[in-house]
This record gives sequence, C-alpha cells and structure tokens, in this order.
Amino acid sequence: MRALILVMDSVGIGAAPDAARYGDEGADTIGHIAEACLAGVADNASRKGPLRVPNLDALGLGEACHLATGRTPAGLEARTRSSQSGCASEISKGKDTPSGHWEIAGVPVPFEWGYFPKSVPCFPDDLVQRLCAEAALPGILGNCHASGTQIIAQFGECHMRSGEPICYTSADSVFQIAAHEATFGLEHLYDVCLTARRLVDPLNIGRVIARPFVGGAGTGFRRTGHRRDFSVPPPERTLLDIAESEHRDIVTIGKIDDIFAHRGTGRNMRGDGNEALFDATLEGLDGLAEGGLLFANFVDFDTTYGHRRDVAGYAAALEAFDARLPQLIDRLRSDDLLIITADHGCDPTWAGTDHTREQVPVLVANAKRSYHIGRRTGFADIAATVARHLELPAPLHGISF
Repeated sequence: MRALILVMDSVGIGAAPDAARYGDEGADTIGHIAEACLAGVADNASRKGPLRVPNLDALGLGEACHLATGRTPAGLEARTRSSQSGCASEISKGKDTPSGHWEIAGVPVPFEWGYFPKSVPCFPDDLVQRLCAEAALPGILGNCHASGTQIIAQFGECHMRSGEPICYTSADSVFQIAAHEATFGLEHLYDVCLTARRLVDPLNIGRVIARPFVGGAGTGFRRTGHRRDFSVPPPERTLLDIAESEHRDIVTIGKIDDIFAHRGTGRNMRGDGNEALFDATLEGLDGLAEGGLLFANFVDFDTTYGHRRDVAGYAAALEAFDARLPQLIDRLRSDDLLIITADHGCDPTWAGTDHTREQVPVLVANAKRSYHIGRRTGFADIAATVARHLELPAPLHGISF
C-alpha cells in the first residue's frame, strides 16, 4: 500500500469556526471564486464562464463546501458521487503555512507565533543592525508589511544599485528577503537568510523566506522558482518522521521539505509552478516504493493568485489542476490512498493580501473502503488516517476516519 497527500495551497472552503478572531468571518475562497465566475467577472485569456472543476467535484468538493458553509458553490454539486469527502477546521493558532502543514502531518501548533507590527519600520532596530553587521550588508530596503510583487517593483532598481536586500513581512510569522539573482546572487541570498534565521529564532518567527527575482527597470521584475523557506522544525514527530523511522520510502514535492525543515522529507522534487509540480508528482509516484508516502504542495494557488487577489487567475489555476487529476488517479494502484486537502484559505476577493482562516476540503480518491469523514475538528485526522492505511504507528494527535 502507498499513500499520497496533495495540498492545494490556500484552497479554503469557507470561514473556520473561529474566523472572526482573525478578521476573516465570511471568507470563502472556493465559494467566492465560483460566485465571481458565475457573474462573469473572472474571465481572462485562459478561461471564462462558470467555474468548471468536474474531477474535484466528482471527488466531493461540492459536498465538502456544503458541509463547511451550508451552501454549494455555483457549478458544484452537494453530493459525493465516486468517493468520500468532508471538511476540516484547524486547531493550530494562526493561519500560516507551517501550522497548516504540520497539523496535516499530525502535529498541531499550540503556541502563538511571533509577528512583526504593522508600523513602519516594522523590524526591531537591533535585529536590523545585527543582520547588517553579521551578513555584511550596507543596509536594508523595505522594512514594512508589503505584497512581494509590489515591493520588488518599488525597490528593485534601488536594490540593484545599492546592494541592500529588500526585507518585508506580512500577517504571517515571516521575515522575507528579496534580492536579484544576478546582481546580488542566489547563494548570497540564501546565506543572508540563514543568518536571519538564527537572529529571529528568539522572536519565535516561523519562517525566513528567500524571494529571488530577475529582470530590470525597463522590463519589469519577476520572482523566480528558486524560493527557499527556512523554517523552524516541528515541535513533535510528524507523519514524515514516523515513516522515516519505519524505513519507508518518502517523496516530497515542492516546498514540503522547507516547511518541515528537511526533517523526514526523503527525496524532494521541485518545480516552478503548479504544472511543473504536477509533473514532479507523477514522476514521484511512478518511483514510489510499496508502503511509501508522497506529500506534495501546489503553491501557485496561494502565492501567484491568492495573495495577489487575482480571482480569474485563481479560477484558471483550479481548472488547470482539475484537468490533470485523471493522469494521477489513473496511475494509482488498487490499494493506494490519495487525500487532497489544503492548509488554509487565501480568498482572492477578501480585503488585504493575507491568508484567510478557513476550513479545508478533505477529499479521498481511490477509496476501497467506507470512510466517514464529515466535519473534522483538526487537520491531524489526515495523518492518523494515512498512518493507519500504511500500517505505521499512530501519530500523537488525530483520529483516523
């Protein structure tokens, strides 16, 4: 038996029970995208009309949305036809990537992350001074909450002249550093991030993120696929750790290895964008040994479309992902288990540019037994279910469905 977990990064399906605490009451990533598509305001060069995700719908996405909100998004159906589906609400604090993924892997986050204030400058003076001194930097640019694409457009040319990296944050527990691949250097950027990782540890910051970009003032700046996340390690043993201790084959796709601080992440395969990540997933599955685990993240939904509040782009990405699902499902063996889920929301119709606290879908494909998912409290039930399927020791958290 083998198992696959696919995380559609930020594909939330309605406000979580505690969404009001985060200012996200009423957020609904899938629901609002479907509404925009039906209204004809989510058309672009690659898509138009109502949202069409027939393969996700066949796995029960409409039913999962209905469980989460009591409503079925336009174009989906509130009944499961070929598999079992449900929804889950997060119990970890926050609404960021590490918390969501760690909880999916069986480790909820009981503590509060550290965050930087929305004041300008947002970083403590002593942190900036130490970073500049220890990384031999002439200074930094930005020092504020910002959208990644907007801040490199604002400061990119100045950065290339001065050699000062662009440092910024968001509502998540992150310290982000953007730098030009040619003039600053990719390895130099990674080294600066490693220094920053050490310096922000006392502040309990979840991730330091390297955001390399290319281009120039005349052509515009574009972020590349060489992003790296320097995360703190999970506080307990995850499903990945358990699988590794049992000598199982592990394949991780995309930024999964960074999210788990390269602990238990096996063979990692990267790709620049969802299409390349799907190719890597198919390749990884083809080489996955019996009893193995594949854990994939599809980042474009969040980074390219959710944070940029690009409703049409998000809808097109969902449809493109959906169109490729049969290639994956057709490769599954009779005793493989595939679970498709998400880590949080990032409603592209919502105010601001940050994640939204939402419930996530739990879609089971290739099911050969009766699952009763329903509404789950906690993402860790996914890890418990996968562990049971793979006949691994149970994680400390979660109940198998």
